[in-house]
Amino acid sequence: MLRIGVLGATGYTGLEIVRILARHPFAEVGFLSSETYAGQAFSAVYPCDEDTVLVAPGDAPVGDMDLVFLCTPHGASALLAKRVLDAGVKCVDLSADFRLRDVEMYRAFYREHTAPGLLSDAVYGLTEFYRDRITGSHLVANPGCYPTGALLPLLPLVRAGLLSGERIIVDAKSGVSGAGAKPSIKTHFCSVHDNFAPYSIGHVHRHAPEIEQELVAWGARNGHIVFSPHLLPVSRGILSTIYLHLAAGVDLSDVHDCWSATYADEPFVRVLPQGTLASLAHVVNTNLCAISVASAGYPGGAILVSSIDNLLKGASGQAIQNMNVMFGLNETSGLV
Repeated sequence: MLRIGVLGATGYTGLEIVRILARHPFAEVGFLSSETYAGQAFSAVYPCDEDTVLVAPGDAPVGDMDLVFLCTPHGASALLAKRVLDAGVKCVDLSADFRLRDVEMYRAFYREHTAPGLLSDAVYGLTEFYRDRITGSHLVANPGCYPTGALLPLLPLVRAGLLSGERIIVDAKSGVSGAGAKPSIKTHFCSVHDNFAPYSIGHVHRHAPEIEQELVAWGARNGHIVFSPHLLPVSRGILSTIYLHLAAGVDLSDVHDCWSATYADEPFVRVLPQGTLASLAHVVNTNLCAISVASAGYPGGAILVSSIDNLLKGASGQAIQNMNVMFGLNETSGLV
């Protein structure tokens, strides 16, 4: 039985990991940490059957674990990852600290990196595309939620050369839990209820360079995207509507066939039948990504629609999926 630690266990992603570990056949909670609630039982913070007493991060016995999940803020995670790795323990980081390979890009969109020497050791954790590297890794950078929803439909098409090279527009909508557990005026119930609002548009959202990095890595001729995130008045889920131009001679059937071939043996990507469009109802409370394609109404134009649960396939579910791969377990363990 794997012993698993969770640093930052009382955020939304930590809560989801604890829930999954409770039903995982090969892993169990070793420790749970929290700056705010140290000394209290986890069940006193969230109504559940997990009675492990939360410890302060500095007191967490990381060296006694097989793997530690970092559900901690950007900037703080990098030094925590170094601590975990120095103890000889594997690590999955759910922050953005190791997602971007370019330290200057990280500085531009986040802050000064606190452990740049580890960047070359980190494997990007989009499981379906980096599985072979994740298997032998000690440090996995779990992807962002928006990038997961955009890259799973896009990367097979990029790799197969089915896109024209013209700019891609990613119009994405996320549930409020994507903003994290710490409340703000913008995520307050009174601000979100009966409202629908864009935010961080104009190529300033931190997930834009992450999406572009992976598009270029897998062969995109034009890696620059237009990325427009929106806040949905729902608790969880991301719906991405992606507008693009297909290469000459490529039609919607070619897109669907490419997806079907790429994801035929993937347990967590569902290619919907032509004529059916992905919705949040296809995926919420699962580790699935549903993808679909429709005509843009003009020659060569296509609209991709994908949906994920931002807390599961977009965060904690994918993190557990990566853990399973790292230890040679059945990839679906704890997730179905």
